[in-house]
Amino acid sequence: MSHGTLVMMHGMTGTAAKMQPLAESLAPEGWGVLCPQAEIEHPTKGGYAWWLRADDTISHVLDSSSQSDVDDSLIRVTQELPDGPIIVGGFSQGGAMASALLETDVQDRIVGLVLIATKTIRPESLEASLPFLKPRPVVWMHGKGDHLVPIDYGYEHAEIFEAGDWPIIRLEHEKGHMVNLNQFDELKSAIQEIANSI
Repeated sequence: MSHGTLVMMHGMTGTAAKMQPLAESLAPEGWGVLCPQAEIEHPTKGGYAWWLRADDTISHVLDSSSQSDVDDSLIRVTQELPDGPIIVGGFSQGGAMASALLETDVQDRIVGLVLIATKTIRPESLEASLPFLKPRPVVWMHGKGDHLVPIDYGYEHAEIFEAGDWPIIRLEHEKGHMVNLNQFDELKSAIQEIANSI
């Protein structure tokens, strides 16, 4: 079995330090862990963001300033990544960043994705890119009670991968915007399976 790195990105108002314990507990046996730190300080709530938007409404469409933030954040994350295979994932904004990494020059090294309580920020772009990529496993977790990222946005994200024939494990739950620790063992097992498959 090849060893690699589990890359987990925090959500808006989070920090790398807060993500680190979860990432370490989920990492496949023998794998390293990297939790990149976003650099945009949230102006009102503390913590950091991968992008900010002019308003707090939830929609798919990011304005040009937000898209520019995403691009800058993606460049910084790719520069931090170690050599070798990577499983990329994250919570909320961090999960959106993870799937956006499929559109960067590190996409060949991504062996799987972990998408928790998130959505795609570039649905049309992701949909267009998947037919040109070798399918890889996706672990998806989302709560029906999520009011920050409604589950319909999560479904759309999952369905883009399913339409591209990417194998996806869905871990749906009744709770809100969170990592559902009641499904921790299933989440960890699914990530280990990704590692075992390479």
